[in-house]
Amino acid sequence: MRVLIVDDHPMVIEGCRGMLSGQKDIEVLEARNADEALEACASVMPDVVVLDINLPGVSGFELLRRILKRDANARIIVFTMNDDPVFAARAIEGGARGYVAKSEDPRIFIKAIRAVAAGERYLSNTLALKLAFADQARASNPLDALNGREIEILRNLADGKDMTEIAHILKVSYKTVANNCILLIRKLGARSKADLLRIAVENKVAMKLV
Repeated sequence: MRVLIVDDHPMVIEGCRGMLSGQKDIEVLEARNADEALEACASVMPDVVVLDINLPGVSGFELLRRILKRDANARIIVFTMNDDPVFAARAIEGGARGYVAKSEDPRIFIKAIRAVAAGERYLSNTLALKLAFADQARASNPLDALNGREIEILRNLADGKDMTEIAHILKVSYKTVANNCILLIRKLGARSKADLLRIAVENKVAMKLV
């Protein structure tokens, strides 16, 4: 079984290798960013992709979308420091087959990989319980109505990038970014593009956790 670990922190990758070292039937591959991950997915076709959300340049949610666009059957586990059920729900809705917090027991990490490789979905009992009671929290989160691309556009607006730069980063047309900004204004109840920028800046910390 080929397992691709996508994380920009070498210590995390080595930690994953250590957790899987006793699994003789698992080969661990690695990628440090979105481009490396997409190249690896195309060349070696991993059985499971373990994906961090906080990646340089392109977020894990955007990378999740790109991988699934190329291969709708890709088996992806989001592996992140964030154990907020709101973000777990967004990952699952975005097509991830599993969501594991880095703070959880290493045995859960291995169990999740084997479950997802077998075609199942996986959430730890703790996270599943949190998710079951998270409806109210999700309803109050202004980012919850957004998909992965919209989150990425809002994040880049908060970082001071204009629409041309964002189009280049996301590898889409300027028109696509402009249309998404119009949708963002509607979804977030912004009064103008300037108001959308204000909302982006106000939610910058929350988006960094996504």
